[in-house]
Amino acid sequence: MSSSVLVAAVSTALAAVALTGCSGDGAVATDGPPTAARPSGPGGAAVVRAAEALTRAGSARVRTAMEMASGGTRVTIEGSGLFDLSRATGRLRVTLPPGADGARPGERRPVTELITPDALYMKNRAGVPADKWVRVATAGLPDGNLVTGGATDPVTAAQLLRGARRIAFEGATELDGERVWHYSGVVDIERAADAAPPRARHRLRAAQKGFSGRTVPFDAYLDAQGRLRKVQHRFSFTTEATGGDPVGADPTGSAESSVPPDMDLTVSSTTRLGDFGVEARIAMPEAGDIWAGKIAAG
Repeated sequence: MSSSVLVAAVSTALAAVALTGCSGDGAVATDGPPTAARPSGPGGAAVVRAAEALTRAGSARVRTAMEMASGGTRVTIEGSGLFDLSRATGRLRVTLPPGADGARPGERRPVTELITPDALYMKNRAGVPADKWVRVATAGLPDGNLVTGGATDPVTAAQLLRGARRIAFEGATELDGERVWHYSGVVDIERAADAAPPRARHRLRAAQKGFSGRTVPFDAYLDAQGRLRKVQHRFSFTTEATGGDPVGADPTGSAESSVPPDMDLTVSSTTRLGDFGVEARIAMPEAGDIWAGKIAAG
């Protein structure tokens, strides 16, 4: 299998999974004063302001999970790492499904990712020397790197919520020992792009063209300070629009499509944050550490 971006690396597994469609826009806005059913909390307006709250938090540990599923069959990409939220820069160790990206049957290849506002860097990719990084400009990706890298980074996930509407309060609960307030709704990607700062806007503009429809269903969990503790987005797209691969293009090689055309796909991407204020020094590759050669077939 030739090298490609991470979601395309598991496209063989995707082809064996008949994915379900995206849920509808049924959430009803229910923000208002606290009641017995609505304990005092950050309020629905804090969902739209989640990106600002994360910037103030400074840094956090992050866990990610991206799932493609139908019935009892699931294909999952998991990740964990650190993020400098104020600089929108982070480091993740992403673990691919068994056998993906040139791994032996049953083996799960770990890939190190560095995420910046402008680029995605990947290390330990099939077909690339072990000590080299592959760099991909995120603005050139059809989805703005919302799912391409196998994880939705916390800053972009929060920027999407700038376009939240039909926000519904789902109740208060506990998450990792902290009290959180659960809200659901849909994200209007165009609205999110319009409201985002310039360094995030280009990614969201790209995402406008990469998915089916303008809206993305979400569930968001905020703590008492309005910080995002968990967010799940459910992205939907078709392989006809994206040229046959889940993310539409292969910026690192020339992989042939392994997903049938005209296939409707749904990807559920979950991002969790905690340990706010943790030291997060993210070292970027030197120019000589970035692979400029061809991607060998895996």
